[in-house]
Amino acid sequence: MKPNSTAKEQSLYPTRTTQAEIKAITSANPVDELDERILLALQAASNKKAIDMVVLDLREIASFTDFFIIASGANERQVRAIAEGIVEALKKVGTPVARIEGHKTAEWILLDYGDFLVHVFDDKSRKFYDLERLWRESKRVTFPSELADKATGSLRNES
Repeated sequence: MKPNSTAKEQSLYPTRTTQAEIKAITSANPVDELDERILLALQAASNKKAIDMVVLDLREIASFTDFFIIASGANERQVRAIAEGIVEALKKVGTPVARIEGHKTAEWILLDYGDFLVHVFDDKSRKFYDLERLWRESKRVTFPSELADKATGSLRNES
């Protein structure tokens, strides 16, 4: 296909995808696909000493959101602090939370950001609801802590 071909020409006469291109597409690290807001939420939770943070990629199995962030706190105060830290950090960069559920009881606080949801649990509730098992068909995204640090820095520089 010519480099300057139109979108119509490209759709009518698609080029064949090479094996190398297929491998590059399928082996892409899911962490590269994480929005900086998700990384900022992870960093904010980490700053409040969140326990056992997990990111689940739901794009292939759910239509209501793209990602779950799941984290735990040791007690009600810490669960609230983690949730409030995430809300505050994202609010500073222009991303207000659409909805908050469970703040009073602080057993399970849900923060709804539309394309991603944050679940902050106390230990007992996390084991009981076991979202990782419930959504076991999702992909677990691994993320190094230094990556979250870099995202926080880049977001602060942009604002």
